[in-house]
Amino acid sequence: MNLWHLAAGALILTGATLALTASIAIVRFPDTLSRMHAATKPQVVGLILVLAGTAIQLRGHGNIGLLVLVGLFTLLTAPVIAHLIGRTAYREQRYRDGLLRVNEMRDDDDNR
Repeated sequence: MNLWHLAAGALILTGATLALTASIAIVRFPDTLSRMHAATKPQVVGLILVLAGTAIQLRGHGNIGLLVLVGLFTLLTAPVIAHLIGRTAYREQRYRDGLLRVNEMRDDDDNR
């Protein structure tokens, strides 16, 4: 084993650990907004680390371009999906009371 194998293994193991903790957090967190945070941030970082480790392991092959495309697609779509889930959870009032410090989406009638 050389340094490239160790680096690839470390990246894949770290990414898999982040994905595992994100999946545990999705099950354990109490409300939708907290689950949304766990589903987007560590999950995306974990996937990018796994893809980077795989790219190191596959260096010299043509499949690295597909790994880059998967990473870019994930980075572009995860914030949009999180935003839509957050708006839907807010509209259906599926969040804990007192969780939002600033409520920018409330109606004008609530401001009075």
